[in-house]
Amino acid sequence: MMPNFYCIIMAGGIGSRFWPVSRNARPKQFLDILGVGKSFLQQTYDRFVQIIPAERILVVTSELYASLVKEQLPNLPEKNILAEPYRRNTAPCIAYATYKLMKTDPDASVVVAPSDHLIIGDNAFLGTVRAALEFAVQSDVLITIGIKPTRPETGYGYIQALKKEYRSVGEHLVYPVKTFTEKPNADLARVLVDSGEFYWNSGIFVWSLTSIARQLEKWIPEISLPFRNGISIYNTPHEAKFIRKVYEDCRNVSIDYGVMEKANNTFVFSASFGWSDLGSWESFYMHSSKDRSENAIAAGRSLLENVKNCLVYAEENNKLLVVKDLDNYIIVDTKDALLICPRDDSQFRQLFNDIAQKQEKFI
Repeated sequence: MMPNFYCIIMAGGIGSRFWPVSRNARPKQFLDILGVGKSFLQQTYDRFVQIIPAERILVVTSELYASLVKEQLPNLPEKNILAEPYRRNTAPCIAYATYKLMKTDPDASVVVAPSDHLIIGDNAFLGTVRAALEFAVQSDVLITIGIKPTRPETGYGYIQALKKEYRSVGEHLVYPVKTFTEKPNADLARVLVDSGEFYWNSGIFVWSLTSIARQLEKWIPEISLPFRNGISIYNTPHEAKFIRKVYEDCRNVSIDYGVMEKANNTFVFSASFGWSDLGSWESFYMHSSKDRSENAIAAGRSLLENVKNCLVYAEENNKLLVVKDLDNYIIVDTKDALLICPRDDSQFRQLFNDIAQKQEKFI
């Protein structure tokens, strides 16, 4: 185990692109969508607890889900569950955890990770995290774990590395960041991948508390300073009331836009483990095994005729799904909803927005 090394797990999202399995009351990170016997959150926690003890792991989530975190992670100290009263994106989430940790261990270095990503190869992942934490102790840097792209993916952000200015940290290459590119269109994604200079932005960050606090206060002081001013209140009975007031006045901003894209000490740490943000049914399809017709089937019983390039998913194993004459579709069956939709993220997003407006009780 590593002294002074901490982990912050972000677990407040609603996972809307996994509707109808993911719902507001029990979103994606608390579900076993992969059918492995553990939720995404439990898998994430189990991975990090191999190198960071439970008392040094914090989970930041919506106050609506604090009881779910407690239920799924019984070994996590209750004081390590940080409940956000409102969703305000990743910058406020990280600021809250940063200044709460600074009260008790200002010399700490942390890895910040989403709760719902797919990681393939735990040993390679943990070796990368360990090396990045050790680098963060020695240098005033903000690190993003970068994944070498395998295809021109339009659903991920990209990081351009200054390849000529690399450093070696153990077996890893570390590059200064030149640019960040948000989700590109298909043509631009091909250009970025073909250049050999870009990595996928995993959304996994590593830094010391002093380094991230300095950059938070430089670039988004209107968000960071209210959290800093509460250091004397953290871990007291007054914390929840104080945090509610801070979040009421806090704007919605991501850590990428608020800090990472502006700071001049950002680095991308190259990684070799398998990764996906698994943010949609389409990405679930991409990472699933397929039959001879390129169908990904996650259903107890199904009968498919002239069906190809489809995802067929069912929550209940005792139901027979019969599908005929479909190509390139998502079929997801739950107890109270059935989704049949083209495998096109843009069409799914529009469909979900329509459902949210007209059938709110199913969201």
